Amino acid sequence: MKIVPSGFAGSRARTTAVSAFVLALAAWPPTLALAQSADVPATASRVLSLNEALSLAAAADPARPGVDARLRAVDASVRQADVRPNPTVGLMVENLPTLGGGDILNRTETTLSYEQRLERGGDRPARTALARSEGGLALARARIAQLDRLELVQRAWTDVLAAEANLEIARERLTLAERFQTEVQRRVDAARDPLFAGARAEAELAQAQIDFDQAEITLRTAKISLARFWMGRSDFSLGASVFEDTSAARVAAGEAAQADLDLFLAQRAIADAQVRVEEARAVPDPTISVGVRHIWDNELSLVFGGSIPLQRYDRNQGAIELARANGTVAQADLTAFRIETEREIARLQVQLVAKATEARRITEETLPQAERAVVLVREGFGRGGFTYNDVIAAQTALLQAKARRVAVLQAFHNDRARLDRLTGAHAALLGLEIPQ
Repeated sequence: MKIVPSGFAGSRARTTAVSAFVLALAAWPPTLALAQSADVPATASRVLSLNEALSLAAAADPARPGVDARLRAVDASVRQADVRPNPTVGLMVENLPTLGGGDILNRTETTLSYEQRLERGGDRPARTALARSEGGLALARARIAQLDRLELVQRAWTDVLAAEANLEIARERLTLAERFQTEVQRRVDAARDPLFAGARAEAELAQAQIDFDQAEITLRTAKISLARFWMGRSDFSLGASVFEDTSAARVAAGEAAQADLDLFLAQRAIADAQVRVEEARAVPDPTISVGVRHIWDNELSLVFGGSIPLQRYDRNQGAIELARANGTVAQADLTAFRIETEREIARLQVQLVAKATEARRITEETLPQAERAVVLVREGFGRGGFTYNDVIAAQTALLQAKARRVAVLQAFHNDRARLDRLTGAHAALLGLEIPQ
């Protein structure tokens, strides 16, 4: 139950909280703000798991229609690359007389021809392979963008976890400040403490109320930010047990995400396909033609011919070498990326273990001692053995230890989100296959 202080400080605290809350809601579209206002009445909040949040975000990805369009574009590009060159129909008229030079119909020769270029060297299969590889690159980039978005969702989910934990710390600080203010006021009324002690206790209570109100706003904003990934409602909770779960540190990390590797594999496949295309272009394509010629006196004759480019100057060797070099570059980039990613995965795995150990030690070693110190100081203060500053220092140390634990756990879950991204742990939610 939220405790509201009395007096001028309490009024200032409530005013500040309300103003900040209004500003927080004003940052969102009106329809969403109204929807969140409807959530204010106390209702049973549903528990939102990480997998559910990721599934909702993946299903509501605004880029999904673009991915579907890319799939259609890949299919269209492959079909277009597999078509043959169009034939050519020509008409030639010869022996046209000069003006006034005779009968135009009896002296002209007319030839109607049909030409077709014959592709040699495997042009069509090479073009088709290139189109399919370019489509694989586009889809690999789409998968990477989707995985990046899921990482943002996981980080937003972590922000909600941390905000819930910080709200509990703020609630505990408010409770401690309220109890201490009551004790100090009783001592002031009994003339056992000076008046300024009561004023300091009132100020501490007012600041605790402000921090509690800000923690509530931070939590609501974090929930709204998370729910915006699927344009849903924010009437959910995540639970402290999920935040404290560090079992992921004991799970061996996987290899680099296949989607990231597919990007470089697609670039290498494009280079290999481009090599075959350029080699096919280096093979000259002949053109054959067949036609009918109309000669004087209505005589007809069959005409047949053909042509082929001479490779005297251009043998396309430069383009072939360029494509081969691009393939070498793609392979080198793939090797470098794999090594760097494996190094980062190993680092994050160690970081998870270190942060899980730190959080456990704070829970088992620091917090019990800090809580015991608060109890002893408060008891001594009641007997007159400690000062107001001693009580505040003990309570501050306890709250700082809990805040440190929250910060460590938040860093743990953020590192886990990054590790899940690098290993593609949530790739199964995408439902997008790269064409082979």
